[in-house]
Amino acid sequence: MTQEIPRDDSLLGLLKGVEDFSANVFPETQELFSELAEGQSPHTLFITCADSRVVPEMITQTQPGDLFVCRNIGNIVPGYGEMLGGVSAVVEFAVAVLHVRHVVICGHSDCGAMKGLLNPESTKTLPTVEAWLRNAAAAKSAVFARKVEGPELLKAVTQENVRLQLAHLRTHPAVTAAMANKAITLQGWVYDIGDGTVSVLDQAHDEFIPLAEAIKREHRG
Repeated sequence: MTQEIPRDDSLLGLLKGVEDFSANVFPETQELFSELAEGQSPHTLFITCADSRVVPEMITQTQPGDLFVCRNIGNIVPGYGEMLGGVSAVVEFAVAVLHVRHVVICGHSDCGAMKGLLNPESTKTLPTVEAWLRNAAAAKSAVFARKVEGPELLKAVTQENVRLQLAHLRTHPAVTAAMANKAITLQGWVYDIGDGTVSVLDQAHDEFIPLAEAIKREHRG
C-alpha cells in the first residue's frame, strides 16, 4: 500500500518544495538545465486552461524546454485584433521567434470556465471573467443550436470551445504565415481529469477520437 505524502498548502510548503528541487531534483538534471540556461527551442506551443488539475508536462511526459506553455481561463485564444494582449503576444513570439512546429489547444473535463459560459449568472460578479468568456460565446451558440442537453452539455461545449479557439488561432498573422509554409501543425485536445485520457480532434472529419486512434492516424501520415 502506497503511503500518501501529507499535503502542505502553506507558503512555507512552497518554499520547502523549492528547497527540495534545488537540493535533490536539480542536481539529477543539471546537464539539461545547463543547456537550457543558454536558450530555448521548444517544439510545441501548448495552450491550456489555468485549472490547477491540468499539468501539461505531466500529461505529455515532456521535459523542461519542450513546451512553451500558455495558460488562461478556458484555454481561450481571442481572434487577432479582438483583444490584443498576453495570449496574442505568446502566440506571436512562439510561432515567429521560437518557430514552434506544433500548437495544441487543450480543453479539459469539469472546466469552470465552460460552466460559467453555460451559466452566465455565475459570472455576474466577475466582470473580467465575464468579458473574457465572450471569446467563447460562439461555442455555446453552436451547442445550443444542436439542442444538446443533460450530462453531455458540458462535454459538448468544452469540445466546441476547442474547435472555436483553433479557428481564432488561425486568424493570427504569424500562424497564417507558418501554415502557408507548411511549417506548423495545429491540434485540439480534451483531457479527462477523472480517467487520465485525452481525446483528439480529427480535423478532417471534425470529430474527437480516442488517443489510440489519433496515434494510428498520425503513423499513417
